[in-house]
Amino acid sequence: MKVLLAVMIAAACSKSNPPAEVNNIIKHHTYYVSPNGNNANAGTLAAPLKSIATALAKVVPGDTVIARGGIYYEQITFPRSGAADNWITLKAYSGEKPLIDGSNILVQGWQALVTFSNVRYISIEGFDICNLVSSSFNTDPEGIAINGDSHHITIRNCNIYNIKSNASLKDWRSGHAILVIGNGTTAITKLLITGCTVHDTQTGTSENITLAGNIDSFTISHNKMYHTENIGIIIAGGDNLNPKGNVATNYARNGVISDNELSNISMSNSVDIWGAGNYGAIAIYVCGGTGTVIERNIVRDCDRGIGLVSESNIYPTKTTIVRNNFVYNCWRTGIYMGDYLNYTSGGTYDCYVLNNTLLQNDRAIGAFGEIEGEIRLTERCFNNVIRNNIIYARPVDIFVHKYTNTGSGNIIDNNLYYTTGTPQWIWNSTNDAPLTSFDAWKATSGTDAASTYGVDPLLVSVTTPDLHIQTSSPARNTGFVISADINGTLDIDGNPRIKNNMISKGAQQ
Repeated sequence: MKVLLAVMIAAACSKSNPPAEVNNIIKHHTYYVSPNGNNANAGTLAAPLKSIATALAKVVPGDTVIARGGIYYEQITFPRSGAADNWITLKAYSGEKPLIDGSNILVQGWQALVTFSNVRYISIEGFDICNLVSSSFNTDPEGIAINGDSHHITIRNCNIYNIKSNASLKDWRSGHAILVIGNGTTAITKLLITGCTVHDTQTGTSENITLAGNIDSFTISHNKMYHTENIGIIIAGGDNLNPKGNVATNYARNGVISDNELSNISMSNSVDIWGAGNYGAIAIYVCGGTGTVIERNIVRDCDRGIGLVSESNIYPTKTTIVRNNFVYNCWRTGIYMGDYLNYTSGGTYDCYVLNNTLLQNDRAIGAFGEIEGEIRLTERCFNNVIRNNIIYARPVDIFVHKYTNTGSGNIIDNNLYYTTGTPQWIWNSTNDAPLTSFDAWKATSGTDAASTYGVDPLLVSVTTPDLHIQTSSPARNTGFVISADINGTLDIDGNPRIKNNMISKGAQQ
């Protein structure tokens, strides 16, 4: 009997006191929301909540909010963080399209439809974020804002559009599709923006995707951007948006911009604001940022293609690599380095421009009545490397235009130049008579000793266009290998960049 009693007590104890590992299991919840729901509901699929904000107020780390298709007229602020192994996720119901819509919001000051402030380990996926418009003085409508001590934020497969400032320039016309300001006590890290589309915006003097201030490690990949008013993507110092930041860390750095397609990024989309012929927007722009890799992007039909330029007297643009990109049919320069003339003194230092294919940019003259050039170097370019590029110019175009005698230590070599017109280069002049012989260019500039001119690179099509090279192209396997770290491991198509220690000129191996 004593033995039986002991067994019964042990069994009873085991039922009332489960093992510690069972007690510690975290039950993750999924909350559903629908425009037809009710905030008094339980938040199940059968009984969804109505408001995304109401659902977010309920979540704890590891929980998910799933939004059914339809329009949500609300602003979203994530009230708490996830954890490293238990992210908080807000996403669209599979096959449906929820819209976070700002049509009913009066924009006051700098205001976003979706805000991440001092939060981490959060993902938003599959939403349309749209229709936030303002005409008021000193307002900044934003699709998404990220700031403070945020980190590990993912924005995936979102469609951001009709984020517009209709104000005049004198009323500080400004807006952003995505605005990330590193203004906390620590850096914003592990930011991912991928699979998104940004289009039909009016950002005034600002940009569409902006990373500025203390940001350390980011990826902007596989996105599309088109029909926007001003700069596409900018990686910047924080001296404007975060003026009180620590100078030692107040700049965006150590990121990747890859596999994106940008088109029609142009001030000509707002001629009433900027006037006719003002083609100043840059599609991908590092402005006082450092350590950024810009690779495998397609940039076409924009004002300018890719810029490594500083608008700052504090932060130069440094240690950035532009490689394996297609840049074509832009109104002005294809790739731009150096300061704005007579404006700032930050400069461009220790950058690489490698294995890009540029085709027939420079369809409009620059601010000084000049042709900016397929590759443009203005003031204070130091120790930069420009190699292995295919530069196919229009008949009246300039291959390389270096504007002033500032800067030093730059290497320009192993490029392939071609035009059906007269070849032209300009060295240390804004708009003087160009050099029209390759030998004169090499002698005057002291560069391009191993480059070639006058041999058709045999692009697949200059009319379609298709900037891949044909099998018999003279660009194939004739480039200069630096290293996989510098040249990259993948070409424009995602194929191995270096084969048998050989590399082709241009973006395709």
